[in-house]
Amino acid sequence: MGMADTSADREISHGRKISRQDPEKIWGWTTPAGRRRARRRAEMIAVSAGLAPGVRALEIGCGSGLFTEMFAESGAQILAVDISGDLLERAKQRMLPETQVRFLEKRFEDCDVEGPFDAVIGSSVLHHLNIKQALSKMHHLLKPGGAMSFTEPNMLNPQIMAQKNIPWLKQRLGDSPDETAFFRWTIRRLLEQSGFCSIRITPFDWLHPAVPAALVGTVVYAGDILECLPLIREFAGSLHIVGFKPL
Repeated sequence: MGMADTSADREISHGRKISRQDPEKIWGWTTPAGRRRARRRAEMIAVSAGLAPGVRALEIGCGSGLFTEMFAESGAQILAVDISGDLLERAKQRMLPETQVRFLEKRFEDCDVEGPFDAVIGSSVLHHLNIKQALSKMHHLLKPGGAMSFTEPNMLNPQIMAQKNIPWLKQRLGDSPDETAFFRWTIRRLLEQSGFCSIRITPFDWLHPAVPAALVGTVVYAGDILECLPLIREFAGSLHIVGFKPL
């Protein structure tokens, strides 16, 4: 069994484990702060990817379909792919229109789908993948001028760095064994090597899911300021990663 197969098996096993509980609670999307965080990043991805009626988008790592449902609000046609059949069962329970959204159980790197797509999108998924192989496949599947847009954990953030590199903490916080995070300059270099252009990688998000509802507005206000401050903004919790296939 190859390394990729072993990693894929662990991701499938992890998806089965968390689907027996409440995946969105484990991922921090169900609190007042978490819901606000999810909505913000869905909008960031949708706008930068140009999601709209008539746009054909490929969503990678759709999981339980939380972001798929928000992306579908744009009117775009979405093919949503995930390696975990257990999580996809949860996504299908959302009863999204079959004429607009289709789900596919497959490891993205092995995914035989027919392009080209106007956009390839996802939230917190690239750090689960064989990144070089995944970026190459995205580039191949995009039409000229098409966009890739993702939000991913920022390795420079102290909590993220600890969570992704300390095994017992990773397990306690609900991460899969192989997932990691990105440094901004590393993912930029990989995007350039894969042929993407007009790359934008923006650190954002100082709102933690555990922030009490009464403090969400205050933390968001402070976060907006921190995201504008040179150096300090580099330590935000997430990265918004955007790139385009040359025309």
